[in-house]
Amino acid sequence: MAAHGTDQVFSGSIPELYDTLLVPLIFEPYAVDMAARAAACQPKRVLEVAAGTGAVTRALARALPATTEVVATDLNPPMLDRAAAVGTDRPVTWQQADAQQLPFADGSFDLVICQFGAMFFPDRPRAFAEARRVLTPGGKLLLSVWGRIEDNDFANVVTKALAKRFPENPPMFLARTPHGHYDPAPIQADARAGGFTADVMYDVVPARSRADTARGVAIAYCQGTPVRAELEAFGPDALTDATEVCTDALTAQFGAGPVEGKIQALMFSVTA
Repeated sequence: MAAHGTDQVFSGSIPELYDTLLVPLIFEPYAVDMAARAAACQPKRVLEVAAGTGAVTRALARALPATTEVVATDLNPPMLDRAAAVGTDRPVTWQQADAQQLPFADGSFDLVICQFGAMFFPDRPRAFAEARRVLTPGGKLLLSVWGRIEDNDFANVVTKALAKRFPENPPMFLARTPHGHYDPAPIQADARAGGFTADVMYDVVPARSRADTARGVAIAYCQGTPVRAELEAFGPDALTDATEVCTDALTAQFGAGPVEGKIQALMFSVTA
């Protein structure tokens, strides 16, 4: 699916809502998983791209030895500012950077990590080429993308509810971008186009998503993601209206709370 002009906009109140609501809802289980995979690589210097508000960075800081250097980057300064404000259990380096034009020397890292960021890259082969460039020979790239929206319960219900409420121009950010890159073949092809010659391995990782209330899930998706910009384009009351519509839809399927649903992601690895 084609990207939309607002798909990379994470500003205003989005970083805080993203971090406080969406991270524990869907990102935290995979941050722990990614950190365990990273630790198994026994890296000395790690680069994280598209670090967002630091969910993986915090997990890496806990899982890796204090001697392992961690550099966490993101394109969006407001997201990185939130990540730095929350902080980590030990020092890491926070740096604004474009994954498609990394400000690091060749062979600077033995592990590059990208959790749920590759879907946002306008030129994914170029981003892969940059990851390969900054990796040492034999270094590894670990990345993850979300599975099909049908395999991610809350996102699916929210998207359907919004499409019903705004049928003329349904807000499709969740289906288009986070859940629009679930086919492993294009990702494997993009990695090869970026210069990786080893096999791009992947596995499908299911998990569970939990929240105290259905309303919290609705706020997370409607107000803590770029869905917000799509909704605000409908007028000053649309965001509040959409949040209520999604709360009702989630409550109808999962109850008022606590709520629980399935989530699914693909975890990739390739050696430079």
